[in-house]
Parts: sequence; C-alpha cells; structure tokens
Amino acid sequence: MALPQVTLQITPTSLPSTPPWMSGVVAFAQVLEHVGVRKAITEQVRFARARFGRYEVIDFVAVLLGYLLSGEPTLLAFYERLDPWAASFMALFGRDQLPHRSTLSRFLAALNQGVVESLRTLFQKDVLARNPFPSPGGLFDRTGAQWLVTDVDGTRQAARQRALPQTDALPAPHRRFDQVCAPGYTGRKRGEVVRTRTVILQTHTHQLLGTFGNAGNGDYRSELRRAIQVITSYAAKLGVPPTSILVRLDGLYGDAAPLLDVLAVHLSVIVRSRAYHLLDLEVVQKRLAHSPDQVSTHAESGMTRMLYDCVSVPLTPTGPEVRLVIATHPATDAAPAVGVERDGTVSNSLSARYPLRRSPLRMCLIFTYTVARLRLCWQTRTRSKRWIVGTRIPLGARNSPRFWLSGFGMFD
Repeated sequence: MALPQVTLQITPTSLPSTPPWMSGVVAFAQVLEHVGVRKAITEQVRFARARFGRYEVIDFVAVLLGYLLSGEPTLLAFYERLDPWAASFMALFGRDQLPHRSTLSRFLAALNQGVVESLRTLFQKDVLARNPFPSPGGLFDRTGAQWLVTDVDGTRQAARQRALPQTDALPAPHRRFDQVCAPGYTGRKRGEVVRTRTVILQTHTHQLLGTFGNAGNGDYRSELRRAIQVITSYAAKLGVPPTSILVRLDGLYGDAAPLLDVLAVHLSVIVRSRAYHLLDLEVVQKRLAHSPDQVSTHAESGMTRMLYDCVSVPLTPTGPEVRLVIATHPATDAAPAVGVERDGTVSNSLSARYPLRRSPLRMCLIFTYTVARLRLCWQTRTRSKRWIVGTRIPLGARNSPRFWLSGFGMFD
C-alpha cells in the first residue's frame, strides 16, 4: 500500500498548547464571579501573616481550585502545565501573579483554622443559596413517598514515609506530614501515618455539601454532628422535612451512640451497623426461627441470601426502636463472611420484590452473618462497578455495604 505524502514543518519557536482543563477553569471562574463568591473571598476572608508579600487568600484559593479542576496527578505537574498560561489563569480570578509552589506550601503550613472555617462558610452559603437543578431528585418507595439520600462517608488516606537514619550525631527527623497526619488505622492501605476525611454528598445531584478532615483516626463523632448540621440546613432550604432525608452511613457509625445523634434531629438513617449484640435479642431469635421474607440470589456471584425483617427492635434498652433486616447465607468450608449492612425507613425501596410491612420507624439496620460460627471481620472485594442510588462504586478492595446492597437488589 502506497503511503500518502507527509509534510513536516519544524519551527524553533515554542508554542505550547492550551491545557485541556482550562475551559473548565474558565467556566468555574465565571460562575464564582457571577454569584459573588470571588468578591466575598477577597473582601471577607483575612489572613494576617508576616512576610505575606503581595499575595492574598484569593490567590491561593485560585491555585487550589485550578489544581482540583485540572485532574493533574501532582501539584508539580499542574504548575509545569500551567506555567505558559500563568498570567491568563490568574486574570480569570482578578489577579495578576501566580504564587510559586514554595509560597503556596508556606501559606498552607501557616493557615489557621479560622480562615478555613471562613472559606467553608462562604462555600456552604453559596450551595444553600442557589438551586442549580430543577429538582433535587430522590427515591420513591412503593407508597409514593420521596426520599432524598445524603451520603456521609468517612474515608482515610495512608501516607508512606521513607526511613531516615537516627543517630546521636544527627538532629531529630522532621516530617512534613506531622502537621496533617498521625498514626492510625491504615486498613488495607500501605503507609505509616493516616489522615481521615468525612465527606457529605447529596447522592442524586452529586452536590458536595461539606468535607471535614483530621489527622490520624480523626474525631468521627464531632464530624458527624457537623455533618448533621449541614444536612438539616440543606433540608430547611429546600423546604423538605428532616424525616424525608435519608442519611447513609457505614460501619464507622454503626454503634448506638452516633445513631442517636442522627435520630435526635428526626433524620432518617440507613446504616451498616456493628451492634452484633442485637442478634441475641429474643425478638430477633424468634424471627430467625421462622421462614425468611425473601430469598435473593446474586446474579454475578451466585450467592444466595435469606432476608429476615424484624420490624421493631430496640436499639438500646430504653429505645428507640429500629427496623432490623438480617441477611444470612449458608456457611462454607472457608471462614464465613461477616458484616453489618444498612437500610432504613425506606426499606420500602426493596420494592414489590420484597413486600415488607409498613412501619413508622425512622431507622433500620441490616446485619449480614452466617449460620456458622461468627467472625468479627472478613474482607470482601467488589469485582465490578455498579450503580447504587446514583453513585458509581469504584473497583477493588472495598469492604463496602453498597456492594452487598446491590446483591440484595435493594436499589437496583
């Protein structure tokens, strides 16, 4: 086959191409200017620091927003790609000089919590003040009731630290992670120190309502209380009663104490719990002695699970009462898989395939265990991405109740 003639033209002048993510930054900067967020940051957020130079808080906020929108793997790669377009980039935010990477590092190291909370308040006000979607979305159960699902997810990121020599002749090692990380539970991730983060996501519109971070294992109880405040403010702005907001939690919040914080403000909750003592209650044992409400077989793994609906189970000796759904599967020769799953008042969303009785309860726990001897933990892995309540589950290494919920067909 004859190749067509190709003409190559070479010029010594460097003509860098526009980054593909620059259009997204332009649109985002225009939105910030239009709604007044950029002006509010410039006029209301103050951070006094010695040798601050000519830079303001908005300069560093612009860099961080651009880095977030770019999707570049590292901050160094972002700066290298942005360098030919630095002046144009900063002009989008009403500034004229891009801070150097070292300047940004010193700014973040000296940043106090007051400035962080001021920025958080401005962005939260903007989220609650505007309604960019014609409808907030939601799920409808078999009775026609609408539920807005909000996901409060605690995640952790492990950081690896290289080994440093420690002798009497050398000073004590200085770690840059000391200010943001601390020793903690790393799970299946490799690392020496950990940082946790609590993210609040409106599942249907994918609006990020808030995020809170802490070093080490964090303070999940206080972060959950702050998340509850944001969710209740969001519900009040939409004019939705708190009982129609369904908060999804994972096993980190599976004890009675954090669940009582959620129920105290009349929010509905669907939780993956770890309160195994509820399995020993007489009302639960009587229910397990009868036939299951439904037998479900997972389409991919072929695992058969039997679902038992316990309509009224006391969460604590003094209440409140919750709806408990227990999923069992036959024991195998290997160690059985054990976990605790979640469902709530919206257990009606099991749809017609799971004809549950109606209940006024605002919460439900789902336990998963085997008929053999129980173990406290058994890790599972998801093998595919599945849509669960409008969110996509990433591949691999997640002991995720969402995967189990998809297997039960609760939100398919």
